[in-house]
Amino acid sequence: HMWMPDVYEGAPTTVTNFMTTGLKAAAFAAFMRVFMGFGFAEDVTSALGHSLHNVMWVTAVLTMFLGNVIALTQRNIKRMLAYSSIAHSGYIVVGFIAGGHSEYGYTSIVVYLVAYVIMNLGAFAIVSLLGERGDRNTDVQDYAGLGFRHPLLGFGMAVFMFSMAGIPPTVGFAGKYLIFSSAVAAGETTLAVLAVLCSAISAYYYLRVIVYMYMKEPVRESRVAFAIPVTLVIAAATIATLGFGLFPSMLIHAAKKAASI
Repeated sequence: HMWMPDVYEGAPTTVTNFMTTGLKAAAFAAFMRVFMGFGFAEDVTSALGHSLHNVMWVTAVLTMFLGNVIALTQRNIKRMLAYSSIAHSGYIVVGFIAGGHSEYGYTSIVVYLVAYVIMNLGAFAIVSLLGERGDRNTDVQDYAGLGFRHPLLGFGMAVFMFSMAGIPPTVGFAGKYLIFSSAVAAGETTLAVLAVLCSAISAYYYLRVIVYMYMKEPVRESRVAFAIPVTLVIAAATIATLGFGLFPSMLIHAAKKAASI
Protein backbone atom coordinates (compact mmCIF):
# COMPACT_ATOMS: atom_id res chain seq x y z
CA HIS A 1 0.00 0.00 0.00
CA MET A 2 2.88 2.40 0.64
CA TRP A 3 4.06 2.52 -2.97
CA MET A 4 0.65 2.79 -4.63
CA PRO A 5 -0.13 6.51 -4.13
CA ASP A 6 3.31 7.60 -5.38
CA VAL A 7 3.04 5.39 -8.45
CA TYR A 8 -0.53 6.51 -9.20
CA GLU A 9 0.46 10.16 -8.91
CA GLY A 10 3.68 9.88 -10.91
CA ALA A 11 2.52 7.60 -13.71
CA PRO A 12 0.62 8.92 -16.76
CA THR A 13 -3.10 8.84 -16.02
CA THR A 14 -3.78 6.26 -18.74
CA VAL A 15 -1.24 3.92 -17.14
CA THR A 16 -2.70 4.59 -13.71
CA ASN A 17 -6.15 3.74 -15.06
CA PHE A 18 -4.96 0.33 -16.22
CA MET A 19 -3.16 -0.35 -12.93
CA THR A 20 -6.12 0.54 -10.78
CA THR A 21 -8.63 -1.48 -12.81
CA GLY A 22 -7.14 -4.30 -14.87
CA LEU A 23 -4.35 -5.36 -12.55
CA LYS A 24 -6.40 -5.21 -9.36
CA ALA A 25 -9.42 -6.97 -10.86
CA ALA A 26 -7.21 -9.74 -12.26
CA ALA A 27 -5.38 -10.17 -8.96
CA PHE A 28 -8.57 -10.47 -6.91
CA ALA A 29 -10.17 -12.79 -9.49
CA ALA A 30 -7.15 -15.10 -9.30
CA PHE A 31 -7.18 -14.94 -5.50
CA MET A 32 -10.86 -15.87 -5.48
CA ARG A 33 -10.21 -18.99 -7.56
CA VAL A 34 -7.45 -20.09 -5.18
CA PHE A 35 -9.54 -19.18 -2.14
CA MET A 36 -12.54 -21.16 -3.37
CA GLY A 37 -10.40 -24.05 -4.59
CA PHE A 38 -8.87 -24.68 -1.19
CA GLY A 39 -12.13 -24.04 0.64
CA PHE A 40 -10.61 -21.67 3.19
CA ALA A 41 -13.81 -19.68 3.59
CA GLU A 42 -15.92 -22.69 4.48
CA ASP A 43 -13.41 -24.40 6.77
CA VAL A 44 -13.01 -21.86 9.57
CA THR A 45 -13.11 -24.63 12.17
CA SER A 46 -9.65 -25.92 11.27
CA ALA A 47 -6.56 -24.27 12.72
CA LEU A 48 -5.50 -22.94 9.32
CA GLY A 49 -8.98 -21.72 8.43
CA HIS A 50 -9.42 -20.00 11.80
CA SER A 51 -6.02 -18.29 11.60
CA LEU A 52 -6.66 -17.13 8.03
CA HIS A 53 -10.05 -15.78 9.06
CA ASN A 54 -8.51 -13.71 11.86
CA VAL A 55 -5.73 -12.37 9.64
CA MET A 56 -8.19 -11.39 6.90
CA TRP A 57 -10.54 -9.79 9.43
CA VAL A 58 -7.82 -7.52 10.80
CA THR A 59 -6.47 -6.83 7.30
CA ALA A 60 -9.91 -5.81 6.03
CA VAL A 61 -10.54 -3.40 8.91
CA LEU A 62 -7.09 -1.77 8.74
CA THR A 63 -7.22 -1.49 4.96
CA MET A 64 -10.66 0.11 4.93
CA PHE A 65 -9.93 2.48 7.80
CA LEU A 66 -6.42 3.62 6.89
CA GLY A 67 -7.20 3.95 3.18
CA ASN A 68 -10.18 6.20 3.83
CA VAL A 69 -8.63 8.26 6.63
CA ILE A 70 -5.48 9.04 4.64
CA ALA A 71 -7.57 9.82 1.54
CA LEU A 72 -9.31 12.53 3.59
CA THR A 73 -6.07 14.52 3.73
CA GLN A 74 -5.23 14.36 0.02
CA ARG A 75 -5.56 17.34 -2.30
CA ASN A 76 -4.18 15.62 -5.39
CA ILE A 77 -7.09 13.73 -6.90
CA LYS A 78 -4.91 10.90 -8.20
CA ARG A 79 -3.47 10.32 -4.72
CA MET A 80 -6.96 10.53 -3.27
CA LEU A 81 -8.20 7.87 -5.69
CA ALA A 82 -5.12 5.77 -4.93
CA TYR A 83 -5.85 5.69 -1.20
CA SER A 84 -9.53 5.12 -1.88
CA SER A 85 -8.47 2.18 -4.05
CA ILE A 86 -6.77 0.73 -0.98
CA ALA A 87 -10.02 1.11 0.96
CA HIS A 88 -11.97 -0.60 -1.84
CA SER A 89 -9.60 -3.56 -1.51
CA GLY A 90 -10.67 -3.79 2.12
CA TYR A 91 -14.34 -4.00 1.14
CA ILE A 92 -13.51 -6.81 -1.27
CA VAL A 93 -11.70 -8.69 1.52
CA VAL A 94 -14.94 -8.45 3.54
CA GLY A 95 -16.58 -10.38 0.70
CA PHE A 96 -13.91 -13.07 0.96
CA ILE A 97 -14.54 -13.37 4.70
CA ALA A 98 -18.26 -13.84 4.05
CA GLY A 99 -17.27 -16.33 1.34
CA GLY A 100 -19.27 -19.51 1.30
CA HIS A 101 -21.16 -18.65 4.48
CA SER A 102 -23.85 -16.61 2.75
CA GLU A 103 -25.90 -16.96 -0.42
CA TYR A 104 -24.22 -14.05 -2.18
CA GLY A 105 -20.75 -14.26 -0.61
CA TYR A 106 -18.65 -14.87 -3.72
CA THR A 107 -21.24 -13.23 -5.96
CA SER A 108 -20.81 -9.98 -4.03
CA ILE A 109 -17.07 -10.03 -4.79
CA VAL A 110 -17.68 -10.33 -8.53
CA VAL A 111 -20.32 -7.59 -8.48
CA TYR A 112 -18.06 -5.28 -6.51
CA LEU A 113 -15.11 -5.92 -8.82
CA VAL A 114 -17.26 -5.04 -11.83
CA ALA A 115 -18.51 -1.91 -10.07
CA TYR A 116 -14.97 -0.96 -9.06
CA VAL A 117 -13.65 -1.31 -12.61
CA ILE A 118 -16.50 0.72 -14.12
CA MET A 119 -16.24 3.55 -11.56
CA ASN A 120 -12.48 3.88 -11.79
CA LEU A 121 -12.36 3.63 -15.58
CA GLY A 122 -14.74 6.55 -15.81
CA ALA A 123 -13.14 8.65 -13.07
CA PHE A 124 -9.59 8.27 -14.35
CA ALA A 125 -10.75 8.89 -17.92
CA ILE A 126 -12.06 12.28 -16.80
CA VAL A 127 -8.85 12.97 -14.87
CA SER A 128 -6.96 12.11 -18.05
CA LEU A 129 -9.00 14.56 -20.14
CA LEU A 130 -8.58 17.37 -17.63
CA GLY A 131 -4.91 16.65 -17.11
CA GLU A 132 -3.91 18.18 -20.43
CA ARG A 133 -0.20 17.90 -21.23
CA GLY A 134 2.01 16.66 -18.44
CA ASP A 135 -0.91 15.51 -16.27
CA ARG A 136 -1.63 18.95 -14.83
CA ASN A 137 -4.95 19.90 -13.20
CA THR A 138 -4.88 16.98 -10.77
CA ASP A 139 -5.49 19.07 -7.64
CA VAL A 140 -9.05 18.97 -6.29
CA GLN A 141 -9.13 22.77 -6.54
CA ASP A 142 -8.66 22.50 -10.31
CA TYR A 143 -12.12 20.88 -10.51
CA ALA A 144 -13.81 24.03 -9.18
CA GLY A 145 -16.70 25.01 -11.43
CA LEU A 146 -16.29 21.95 -13.66
CA GLY A 147 -20.02 21.26 -13.49
CA PHE A 148 -20.68 24.58 -15.23
CA ARG A 149 -17.61 24.82 -17.49
CA HIS A 150 -18.08 21.28 -18.82
CA PRO A 151 -21.53 20.05 -17.70
CA LEU A 152 -21.24 16.54 -19.14
CA LEU A 153 -17.83 15.92 -17.57
CA GLY A 154 -19.09 17.33 -14.29
CA PHE A 155 -22.15 15.09 -14.38
CA GLY A 156 -20.04 12.03 -15.17
CA MET A 157 -17.56 12.76 -12.38
CA ALA A 158 -20.42 13.33 -9.94
CA VAL A 159 -21.93 9.96 -10.89
CA PHE A 160 -18.60 8.19 -10.32
CA MET A 161 -18.01 9.94 -6.97
CA PHE A 162 -21.53 9.06 -5.78
CA SER A 163 -20.96 5.47 -6.89
CA MET A 164 -17.62 5.16 -5.10
CA ALA A 165 -19.28 6.52 -1.97
CA GLY A 166 -21.96 3.83 -2.31
CA ILE A 167 -24.88 6.20 -2.80
CA PRO A 168 -27.94 4.94 -4.75
CA PRO A 169 -28.91 4.59 -7.51
CA THR A 170 -25.44 3.58 -8.65
CA VAL A 171 -23.61 0.30 -9.20
CA GLY A 172 -21.34 1.19 -6.27
CA PHE A 173 -24.33 1.08 -3.94
CA ALA A 174 -25.37 -2.32 -5.32
CA GLY A 175 -21.85 -3.67 -4.79
CA LYS A 176 -21.48 -2.37 -1.25
CA TYR A 177 -24.97 -3.49 -0.28
CA LEU A 178 -24.21 -7.04 -1.41
CA ILE A 179 -20.84 -7.07 0.36
CA PHE A 180 -22.23 -5.74 3.64
CA SER A 181 -25.39 -7.87 3.62
CA SER A 182 -23.31 -10.98 2.86
CA ALA A 183 -21.13 -10.21 5.87
CA VAL A 184 -24.20 -9.90 8.09
CA ALA A 185 -25.63 -13.15 6.70
CA ALA A 186 -22.30 -14.86 7.46
CA GLY A 187 -22.48 -13.75 11.10
CA GLU A 188 -19.88 -10.98 10.67
CA THR A 189 -22.13 -8.19 11.94
CA THR A 190 -19.32 -6.29 13.66
CA LEU A 191 -17.23 -6.35 10.51
CA ALA A 192 -20.21 -5.15 8.46
CA VAL A 193 -20.82 -2.24 10.84
CA LEU A 194 -17.15 -1.22 10.68
CA ALA A 195 -17.28 -1.41 6.88
CA VAL A 196 -20.35 0.85 6.80
CA LEU A 197 -18.62 3.37 9.09
CA CYS A 198 -15.54 3.38 6.85
CA SER A 199 -17.77 3.89 3.84
CA ALA A 200 -19.37 6.86 5.61
CA ILE A 201 -15.89 8.36 6.11
CA SER A 202 -15.20 8.00 2.40
CA ALA A 203 -18.33 9.96 1.53
CA TYR A 204 -16.66 13.14 2.79
CA TYR A 205 -13.79 13.22 0.32
CA TYR A 206 -15.89 11.94 -2.59
CA LEU A 207 -18.56 14.57 -2.00
CA ARG A 208 -15.84 17.20 -1.57
CA VAL A 209 -15.02 16.79 -5.27
CA ILE A 210 -18.69 17.37 -6.15
CA VAL A 211 -18.79 20.46 -3.91
CA TYR A 212 -15.82 21.91 -5.78
CA MET A 213 -17.39 21.13 -9.15
CA TYR A 214 -20.72 22.81 -8.41
CA MET A 215 -20.20 25.22 -5.51
CA LYS A 216 -16.75 26.74 -6.02
CA GLU A 217 -15.57 29.38 -8.44
CA PRO A 218 -12.96 28.15 -10.94
CA VAL A 219 -9.40 29.19 -10.16
CA ARG A 220 -8.43 29.33 -13.82
CA GLU A 221 -9.91 28.49 -17.16
CA SER A 222 -8.77 25.21 -18.68
CA ARG A 223 -9.26 23.83 -22.14
CA VAL A 224 -10.23 20.21 -22.61
CA ALA A 225 -9.23 18.30 -25.72
CA PHE A 226 -12.06 15.80 -26.10
CA ALA A 227 -10.48 12.65 -27.51
CA ILE A 228 -13.20 10.44 -28.99
CA PRO A 229 -12.02 7.12 -27.44
CA VAL A 230 -11.76 8.64 -23.94
CA THR A 231 -15.12 10.37 -24.34
CA LEU A 232 -16.74 7.07 -25.32
CA VAL A 233 -15.23 5.38 -22.25
CA ILE A 234 -16.66 8.10 -20.00
CA ALA A 235 -20.10 7.85 -21.63
CA ALA A 236 -20.17 4.04 -21.42
CA ALA A 237 -18.97 4.04 -17.81
CA THR A 238 -21.59 6.63 -16.81
CA ILE A 239 -24.40 4.66 -18.45
CA ALA A 240 -23.18 1.40 -16.88
CA THR A 241 -22.83 2.98 -13.43
CA LEU A 242 -26.40 4.23 -13.48
CA GLY A 243 -27.82 1.30 -15.45
CA PHE A 244 -26.48 -1.42 -13.16
CA GLY A 245 -27.42 0.73 -10.19
CA LEU A 246 -31.04 1.06 -11.27
CA PHE A 247 -31.30 -2.52 -12.56
CA PRO A 248 -28.72 -4.61 -10.66
CA SER A 249 -30.47 -7.97 -11.10
CA MET A 250 -28.87 -8.65 -14.49
CA LEU A 251 -25.38 -7.98 -13.12
CA ILE A 252 -26.03 -10.05 -9.99
CA HIS A 253 -27.32 -12.97 -12.07
CA ALA A 254 -24.24 -12.88 -14.32
CA ALA A 255 -21.94 -12.55 -11.30
CA LYS A 256 -23.58 -15.52 -9.62
CA LYS A 257 -22.91 -17.62 -12.71
CA ALA A 258 -19.30 -16.44 -12.88
CA ALA A 259 -18.72 -17.17 -9.19
CA SER A 260 -20.06 -20.72 -9.54
CA ILE A 261 -17.76 -21.71 -12.41
